Amino acid sequence: METSISPEITREIPGFKIGVISYKNIEVSESPQMLKGRMRLFQESIFFEMEDKKVQDLEPIKEWRAIFKKLGTDPGRYRPSSEALYRRIQKQQYLEPFHSAVDLNNFFSLQHQIPFGIYDADELSGPVEIRVGAADDSYLAINGREVNMAGKLVSADENGPFGSPFVDSRRTAVTENTHNALHLIYLRPGMDAEQALEMLSSLTKMFTQIHGGTGEYKVIS
Repeated sequence: METSISPEITREIPGFKIGVISYKNIEVSESPQMLKGRMRLFQESIFFEMEDKKVQDLEPIKEWRAIFKKLGTDPGRYRPSSEALYRRIQKQQYLEPFHSAVDLNNFFSLQHQIPFGIYDADELSGPVEIRVGAADDSYLAINGREVNMAGKLVSADENGPFGSPFVDSRRTAVTENTHNALHLIYLRPGMDAEQALEMLSSLTKMFTQIHGGTGEYKVIS
């Protein structure tokens, strides 16, 4: 699936880049016990590591808060999804298993401390653009709330925005009926292309080990 970044973003954020992984013929189901156990242990280890730390001081989260601010989004009100996950864990509000794709997506986000978004590719139409939301952009989010996306970083297809690095839409949510998916990884601008490709290779391998199918990855900048 063709994916691009609006010139408006690259002008404001030098080095801005997105990791894109396209999966085909995957099988989404209840998470295997291995993933459930690993996710729980990882959350518990984060809780203890963060006892005397502030989430906003973690370097990748700090970098993404700065991106939000530069694009005109208040990161105190609309937090990067990775920050929101860490804040939950600080309160011992651990993430419960949902299904294999969402659980692994959250695991990756916690591991790398950056936002991740995974979408049902068969619910997308036309090319995808990463851009700043227009005045009339909005969608029903996965939390059940209608969210106005004006002035916020969004992923959009020809039907409008469907995702962002703080909350995604219901329209393109991955379910256990999903067989083709698009994974967007909101990379740190400071990460070089070689590091980014190595990371995407590792993510693709782990995802397809659990879900089967195939995955193709690239970095868009």
